[in-house]
Amino acid sequence: MAEALALKDRHQENQIYIERAAIGAVFVALLFGLLLARIGYLQVYEYRDAVSQSDQNRIQVVARPPVRGLVYDTDGRLLADNRPSRDLRLIPEQITDSTRTLDNLSRLLAMTPDEIQRFKKLAERGYRRFEALPVLFDLSDDRVAQFEANRFQFPGLFVSGKLVRNYPQGDLVAHAVGSVRRINDIDAKTLDASDYAGMDHVGKLGVERFYEDALLGQVGYDRIEVNALGRKMRTLASTKPINGADLHLYLNVGLQAAADRALGNRRGAIVAIEPETGGVLALLSRPSYDPNAFVQGISHRAYNLLRSSIDAPLFNRAIQGQYQPGSTLKPFIGLIALGGGTITAFETMDDPGWYQLPGNDRLYRDWNWTKTDDGGHGKVNLQKAIYRSCNVYFYDLAVRLGIDKLSSGLATFGFGTATAYDLPEAGSGLLPSREWKRRVKRLPWYPGDTVNLGIGHGDILVTPLQMATAVATLANRGEFVPPRMVKNRPINLTADLTPFKAASIPRDAFEPIIDAMEMVVHRGNQGFGENGTAWAYIGRNLDYRMAGKSGTAQVVEIRQGEVYDESTIAERQRKHAWFVAFAPIDEPKIAVAVLIENGGGGSEQAAPVAREILDYYLLNQRNEPEKYRLGERR
Repeated sequence: MAEALALKDRHQENQIYIERAAIGAVFVALLFGLLLARIGYLQVYEYRDAVSQSDQNRIQVVARPPVRGLVYDTDGRLLADNRPSRDLRLIPEQITDSTRTLDNLSRLLAMTPDEIQRFKKLAERGYRRFEALPVLFDLSDDRVAQFEANRFQFPGLFVSGKLVRNYPQGDLVAHAVGSVRRINDIDAKTLDASDYAGMDHVGKLGVERFYEDALLGQVGYDRIEVNALGRKMRTLASTKPINGADLHLYLNVGLQAAADRALGNRRGAIVAIEPETGGVLALLSRPSYDPNAFVQGISHRAYNLLRSSIDAPLFNRAIQGQYQPGSTLKPFIGLIALGGGTITAFETMDDPGWYQLPGNDRLYRDWNWTKTDDGGHGKVNLQKAIYRSCNVYFYDLAVRLGIDKLSSGLATFGFGTATAYDLPEAGSGLLPSREWKRRVKRLPWYPGDTVNLGIGHGDILVTPLQMATAVATLANRGEFVPPRMVKNRPINLTADLTPFKAASIPRDAFEPIIDAMEMVVHRGNQGFGENGTAWAYIGRNLDYRMAGKSGTAQVVEIRQGEVYDESTIAERQRKHAWFVAFAPIDEPKIAVAVLIENGGGGSEQAAPVAREILDYYLLNQRNEPEKYRLGERR
């Protein structure tokens, strides 16, 4: 019988199994060891990062924006406050299908083209994608109800309540207070995100801009725990916001309204200053605009209408408008000459109605010259030259002083410089000099340039704010107090607020000039050619003593030998009307500058406006609200 074959070697199979099991055990042990090592690494070395990531999913930091500070006038009336509003906000990161979301939302809420465009822009932006950004502003009750009833269709969108800026006086104080605007893309890249977390607006103009840091306040924060659906479970910690500081201005809303009534529907600007403090009592520019339209974003159509208007309502004429001062410059030129000893108050000259430079054929005419060569003021001293506004006298005086003394002397009254502390948009005007003309026009200074400067014409340009500041310096008998809007000082200004002396003009040099300006208003019943230029218009029945000076500034040149005829000139090419004044003379409480664009004669048109303003302020008419209702106009 054959020997049986062995099909299995159990010993060998056991050996192979043991080896394979050992290898598998080692491999599993290694994997388990690696797992333990990883767990240890995460627990020991990555603990903080892991906790942080967990907290980011579980805990959210929510900004608590502060309440923007309020702005009051000198009597405690609100100029800028905050009102409740509801916005629709979106979180770009949570919008999965922006096209579909927009289609549904636009149908539901009947969105305008501007609103649709804003949604697209925010949904597609590449930064601040986790921040809730406003899409629709000032939602009505109907819109809120419609959205909330369909909110489940719009993940990433929600209604949020907040306070937004409000200007109760509307366009009356727009150019005086300034305004806030929505934070745009440029602002978002330049502003500190932590300072503006949860906020949509920033001060862009005027007081709102200059005192932005004080008005803004400091952002607070809540650390909240949320569930998997993102709903708030509890507040873990909280830091309260610090509300912005309130501002109290020198501005008097009643006086502002009185100035508005006096100016009526004419284009122009009015600035009134308290000489002792430099406080701006009124700052009016007309036409104006309603700043409330800009707070939540003005439509392109409405903005284009404002920007393209021939009347330029967005332009702040009071601090940015630059005009020739005309004859309102004469008292300052007289003061420079008198204080420097170039003339005495009583020396005279003959005024035949024209002035001629030696060796020059051109005749520089007086304002009362006629084609028949009549006119002139006869024998004239400094005071008569001011109260009759004699051009010939000041042609001659300017030439005697020379451009160097004129330019340096006028600079001490603030001409050619933006001197306001807290009006950042204020213009500096233009004070010409020999160096300026050589640098800018690449031409020498000619004697004829000096002649023109003598009556406030030529290259010189001033703002109404500068004129009011200069007149306040006259009222202070040479003490220059820079103009300012705010009484309290919520921030430390780097500039020195201490008044300084204007040049080295002796105090006794001011009195003849001020006496002459008093005669401009009060000298009457003296016969033809002897009354003050403004007496017939404002000098009668005046219960206080006023010092004033009228002026006109040409817009287009009148050819040699021609007479100005307003009836033949287009309205916007007619002369600008000026009047500057302060009162009472001995203890000045108010200085004012009035400019009426293309208004005509200063005494006839601008002086009555100035008197109405001074009457209101000095005769206690602030206590007659039925006569001077805030915001009411003629």
